Amino acid sequence: MSKLNHQISLLELIQILSAHRQSIILNLHKLKEDYHRTGIKRVRGIRDINGDLITPWLQTEDIYPGDFVQMGVFAINRNTATINMLVRRKVKLVKAEDNTPMIEVAGLLANDLDNFNNYTIVKDGKVNVSALNIKVSNKQVFDLLKSKDVIKEDKFDFHAEYTIELDNLPLVPVNINFGNIDGLFTQLAEIKVVTSILSAYLRHQSDVFVSNQVEELKQHYLSKNLYLNFPTTQEYPETIDSRISYKIDFGNQDILNLGKLYSANQFLGRRYEVYDKETGEIFLKPTFELVFNDNIAVRQKAISARMKLTKVDDLMKPIFDDFLGININGKIGEILNKLDDHSLALLLYAQHAGKAVNREDLIAAMTTAYQKLAAYVEQMYQENISPMVFYIGATGLLPNKISAQSMSADELVTKYPHLQFSKHEQEGTFFEVGNSIISVYPQTEYYSKKSLAVS
Repeated sequence: MSKLNHQISLLELIQILSAHRQSIILNLHKLKEDYHRTGIKRVRGIRDINGDLITPWLQTEDIYPGDFVQMGVFAINRNTATINMLVRRKVKLVKAEDNTPMIEVAGLLANDLDNFNNYTIVKDGKVNVSALNIKVSNKQVFDLLKSKDVIKEDKFDFHAEYTIELDNLPLVPVNINFGNIDGLFTQLAEIKVVTSILSAYLRHQSDVFVSNQVEELKQHYLSKNLYLNFPTTQEYPETIDSRISYKIDFGNQDILNLGKLYSANQFLGRRYEVYDKETGEIFLKPTFELVFNDNIAVRQKAISARMKLTKVDDLMKPIFDDFLGININGKIGEILNKLDDHSLALLLYAQHAGKAVNREDLIAAMTTAYQKLAAYVEQMYQENISPMVFYIGATGLLPNKISAQSMSADELVTKYPHLQFSKHEQEGTFFEVGNSIISVYPQTEYYSKKSLAVS
């Protein structure tokens, strides 16, 4: 459990570094020397049937090699007292056999790509990186960090390297403020349903590239968003160890957490029949990629005696009905109104009314809606949920402003018999806060025992 005192907390420091990251560069070499792996080490490539590693035919080369990089982007984990830092480096693609640069892929220059590495700064309420070594280019940022007593030097020197000690800071501030979580779960659950549908439909679609461009990008380990996407596999022989991590989740009196929701394609197959309008053939494993083809139709599936309907069905079914045009109830428009973006809802409702809708326009509207919804959810978490999760995980306590008695899974299910629990959740502790339920439960995590830097 962390001591709470009047020093700046690590959480507040991270917020300052995030706000002023453009004026700070980080000594990545020293970070790697201090770094302890928190997961299982993976290497690029796949294994053949004999277990031998087959490496990709392309690899990356740093464009600007050196010890320093721009200060990374920090994110609090949504379910644990963990803070990760995402570091970006500019790289180019080269052929593995002879280091020949790969200049052009799918009509795009491939000599200025981004490679991302995640570094865990705090893991499950314990500091994983003892210090950050930085240079500061802005005197006002230097003065701010000095006023917080994390830089000890008196004189600003843009050539100087400053060491910010992390392991002597309290993790959370004494008077931390939390947003109100009442009603947030239903909003997040509804948005997750819509983003799952959009993700399933857009899986092989692009609002920028045609299909053969997407395929060529894939062959060169690039996603349709131009992110590097090399296959990876576990490195072995490797010493694997395990530890218990406490996961903090939240839901409401109907659904324990977002993990209880079905994926879009799962729910499509559960509650609907997707069939060929001409032949009547019913697809046994339907996907949203099929749904918008001209010869494909969707209808509700008869509920079998074996099917047990749940509160998850109650939440997801109206959204699917509206999206598919089976029962137009305005749910999609209601959810997208949060973004002040009506284009996708208008196109869907026009399509359901039998009007011609351009496929490219629909893909573009879906892509925009997905991006905006994802950003909206991230903002909700970072402002209202993740700080609370971090506080609980770091201190082992509920925030002072939250008053709730702890309950076991047995006690909670007696009160709300429809709630569903996983094996891990059955071992948890639960707190009812207004119409929300906060869960804290153990999970086993595995990691490479050797202390190695992330490559």
